Amino acid sequence: MGLVSLLKNKKRTTLFTTPSHCGNFFILHKFYQWYKSDISETDTYNPTEELEAAEKKAASIYGTKFTKFLTNGSTSGIIAAILASEAKNILIWKDSHPCHKNGAKLAGCNIIEYSLPINREWGVYEAITPNMVKDLLNNHPADSIVITSPTYEGFAANIKDISQICRSRGIKLIVDEAHGALYPFSSDLPESAVKYADYTVQSLHKTAGGLNPTALLHSNDNNPAEALSMINTTSPSYPLLATIEKNINFLNSGQGKEKIKELIENIKALNFHQGGDDITKILIKKEGISGYELSKILFDKYKIEDERTNEISTMLLTGIGTNKTMLLKLKKALEGIYNEK
Repeated sequence: MGLVSLLKNKKRTTLFTTPSHCGNFFILHKFYQWYKSDISETDTYNPTEELEAAEKKAASIYGTKFTKFLTNGSTSGIIAAILASEAKNILIWKDSHPCHKNGAKLAGCNIIEYSLPINREWGVYEAITPNMVKDLLNNHPADSIVITSPTYEGFAANIKDISQICRSRGIKLIVDEAHGALYPFSSDLPESAVKYADYTVQSLHKTAGGLNPTALLHSNDNNPAEALSMINTTSPSYPLLATIEKNINFLNSGQGKEKIKELIENIKALNFHQGGDDITKILIKKEGISGYELSKILFDKYKIEDERTNEISTMLLTGIGTNKTMLLKLKKALEGIYNEK
């Protein structure tokens, strides 16, 4: 039946259960439908069975051994992946998202930090390479490594080759692909890690149209369910879980793939030189001004807000919700900025 149908078709009963709003006490009436769908894991309709079925279907879509729905962002997925990997010595990029080191601390791992080179043209970090991974494994007694791909600004690693290196040495590979949730559904974007890494985490809310803070944890190793149970609530949000199911089904549909294709074609039509491997991360700069100045002009003069800025460049994040009108507005603004002396 699926989670969405379960919530839509659920018969109203007199509830003496959690959640205590009982489906009829609405503090914020705009969320009326949300409250109606906010059921408990103890519900007699046994939503856990539908959740398991939805996750199993998702795994078949992504080609993974296990796929788990997350309602606490990619942060919970990374922490669970580190716990599930049972690592003792773990390689972690020193400037990675805080959850990488936090996960290692919670797991009692010995953290071995590594550095990544800066791309001087754009002022951002490069992605890790297979040779860098080889060198790290040759020089450090690690049994697990966490890498970020793509980087925030869209530089992607060769996960296929890196996974082969790790597998040949018995090293668990965990990939933070939080910003790559669209990758499995488009050949015009970098190749996803989901089929290669032991654990891959993706944020649906960042680029794939999901609600904050929906995400996914994919595993080709152990079932991460036990690890997730150690850090997750036992009272999950079924409305959020249902949106994850719906989100994945949309991305995998002809309509969803066409939407991604349309996004990429609209960005290409901007015809601006940009950095990175992921065209949906519009990384731009202008000679003579800093990225911070460029960001300020975009915001003050054109009412366009960017995602991330550094001394050299500015990155504008796009996703499923970025339409042609928005991109044309950006194009006009950048033409005005670039033509200024």
